[in-house]
Amino acid sequence: MKFESFDFAPEILRAVSECGYQEMTPVQQQAIPSIRRGQDVLASAQTGTGKTAAFALPILQRLVDNPAPVQPSNTRVLILTPTRELAAQVASNIKDFAKYLDLGVLTIVGGGKQDVQARRLKAGAHIIVATPGRLLEHLTACNLSLSGVETLVLDEADRILDMGFSADVQQILQAVNKARQSLLFSATFSDGVKKLAKVMLDKPQIVSVNKQNSTADTVSHTVYPVEQKRKRELLSELVGTKNWQQVLVFASTRDSCDELVAELNLDGIKAAVVHGEKAQGSRRRALREFMEGKVRVLVSTEVAARGLDIPNLEYVVNYDLPFLAEDYVHRIGRTGRAGKSGMAISFVSREEERTLLEIEALIGQKIRRIMVPGYEVSSRDELIKQLQERRRFGKKPQRADNAAAQVMAEAKLQSQRARLRKTARKAK
Repeated sequence: MKFESFDFAPEILRAVSECGYQEMTPVQQQAIPSIRRGQDVLASAQTGTGKTAAFALPILQRLVDNPAPVQPSNTRVLILTPTRELAAQVASNIKDFAKYLDLGVLTIVGGGKQDVQARRLKAGAHIIVATPGRLLEHLTACNLSLSGVETLVLDEADRILDMGFSADVQQILQAVNKARQSLLFSATFSDGVKKLAKVMLDKPQIVSVNKQNSTADTVSHTVYPVEQKRKRELLSELVGTKNWQQVLVFASTRDSCDELVAELNLDGIKAAVVHGEKAQGSRRRALREFMEGKVRVLVSTEVAARGLDIPNLEYVVNYDLPFLAEDYVHRIGRTGRAGKSGMAISFVSREEERTLLEIEALIGQKIRRIMVPGYEVSSRDELIKQLQERRRFGKKPQRADNAAAQVMAEAKLQSQRARLRKTARKAK
């Protein structure tokens, strides 16, 4: 189906064409008619399926059909996203679609100077794209009123809840004009999203173009079993020998990200890092250099798992598996977008085997394993048996038992990880 089918303004169609959009995606075909009719919408679609255009284009058309001056310290459209990166991406896309329209788009996120944002808010904007925490700060400081909001959008709503913004969203909902259209877009229909939808939406049109927690058919999945301490060596070897040119790597902590980047650069592999402790300017520069091909590997924590639109990204590597199996789906959603093929590669140590089983159950498929010569994982059961035998006969563990002792420590770590996952699920 063509975009011309919905009778968009010529200025919008011209901009859409220049963005390279031709045929509508399924979520666009299903969501746009309902949004054009003014209905509330609850939409679920995996990343890379064109969700931004699905809500942005009909919103822009409404602003064209009903022109009105921007009121000071107010906005007609409010879009909430979980991260700065996604907010910047959404705002950029909307500006592209509104290229030939006289509409103002303002981005309000943490990391920017609050006084500068306050001055811009006082002037008002047709569309504001914001993260919940920073927007609430401006509301509390009376820099902004939401009484004129005609359309409220929550993008990646499940991630907004996962990141602990539920209370912030509830306060924002109290401040937003009640006579509004509400649109809730999410990668999954989690229990939290369903509860939020009951509060936020009025008789919504349900749009679902993929089964919950599914992954794109264009993504192939591979597991490399490897000892935790040898993951960095394996990554360098695979990137080098297989000549991977653009690789997004997810690690579990900020420190491990920084250490991995330092080691990759020492190996002659140009790498950069993105995580929450990095300044906004540093994060933007790293993303830009990665997309321009100046950086071969981009290492990140979960902050980049949503919203990044990296054209033609072929490789996503889970250096560490996520604590929650659901986050695997969001991470690998950075590749295999817009019908293009991609590879999801996971390094799995012994203590991560249980998480891997949870991921396979979640996505409904067994992931192919590849053993790399020289990186074989020693038998966990055999090492534990050796340690138990020595204890039975009263022998003091020697250096030869270090590996077995490490396995016992890893088993304890796995138990701790399981408790963390359980706690995280309860928090959702």
